[in-house]
Amino acid sequence: MADGLEKIGSRRHFQYIVVGCGGIGSGALYWLSKRAAGDVLGLEQFQLGHDNGGSQDVSRIIRLTYHDDRYLRLTPATFEAWSEVERESGQQLVYRPGGLQLSERGETDHIMEKYAVALQRNNIPFERLTADQLKARYPQFTPGPNTVALFQKDAGLVDAALGNATHVQLARGNGAVVIDRCPVLRIGRHPNGNIEVTTTLGKFTCRRLVVTAGAWINDVLGSIGVHVPVTVTQEQVTYFGTPHMKDFKKDRRELKFPIFIYHTPRYDFYGMPIHANSGTKIGIDAGGPQVTASTRTFTPDPARVKACTDMLQKRIPKFLGPELFTKTCLYAMTPDRHFVVDTCSRQGYSDVIVCNGAGHAYKFASLLGKILSELAADGRTRYDISQFNMDRPAITDPNFKPVFYMGTAQSKL
Repeated sequence: MADGLEKIGSRRHFQYIVVGCGGIGSGALYWLSKRAAGDVLGLEQFQLGHDNGGSQDVSRIIRLTYHDDRYLRLTPATFEAWSEVERESGQQLVYRPGGLQLSERGETDHIMEKYAVALQRNNIPFERLTADQLKARYPQFTPGPNTVALFQKDAGLVDAALGNATHVQLARGNGAVVIDRCPVLRIGRHPNGNIEVTTTLGKFTCRRLVVTAGAWINDVLGSIGVHVPVTVTQEQVTYFGTPHMKDFKKDRRELKFPIFIYHTPRYDFYGMPIHANSGTKIGIDAGGPQVTASTRTFTPDPARVKACTDMLQKRIPKFLGPELFTKTCLYAMTPDRHFVVDTCSRQGYSDVIVCNGAGHAYKFASLLGKILSELAADGRTRYDISQFNMDRPAITDPNFKPVFYMGTAQSKL
């Protein structure tokens, strides 16, 4: 914090300000710093690297595989964006051991079929695997006779904690200023026409404001009369200290363990190989209780840990070991579970750009940062974000029925 304030001295105006420096926000800082050098300010309410939100962990899934064209048009560019960050930093952030979608025939294979049809439509290669083929390729799995799978070779993981830190460090190297432990109290219009951002450390103004505040999005936008309907849930992942470490390495030459998503009638499980100093990792997508950013706890739910353990005992028993820890995080989901990437022009603030990742955006974090930088600097982006607008029914219709699960139809909320 002090470093940022000392660096700017009495300066209070920047071309661009980014509020929220997690995954997407740090990406916006980085890409804006390549356009505007020392005319970018990042404001973070907590200490950099905090785990209060949704994007701080050692590994997140990255994949081409999606069931919806609006994402499949973007997924190849996610890898390109991360590759540029890797080239500039010299850090490896993305690993590609491949990815599996798993289902049970007659139960949830219709979900997986949506992915297959979408991949075919977008000319993304994949393989179908029977239970026997899955077992032969990945003996770590103990599939049932009705288990079926899709394999996509380019899927893997991105190091989220390192990705965020790398974005920020490169942005600072390009001249951007980042001030953490600096909550935003309100935003509004300055008499000179610029955007004014009031914080606990004083006021700042800018020509364009980018809001990437996650579960706190409406705390920031409310002062200009903008509301993005988001449901905040407390999610969690569990790490296990498997003694069969070599069977779950992401980069083992002879047998890389893939990321996986297993669709069941009740839950969508997802898991990842060992990375950094962690164990094997598993979580349930959108399976947690509804909370707020201020009422959430950091206490894990033992019922969801047991659900993961029971599934693993049945399908990947060697994945298990002593529970190292279970870590909570927040999802901030729009009612249709799709991104918001738009300006607040309907409320007279076309110079305020907002992005919400709907609880599945980390793989897109650097690309979304690039898109936000283009919107801020050029007023448009080369990427198709037309379906992530603020005018769609899910955002404007208070009676829109939420659908939070990416795969299974039911929701616990």
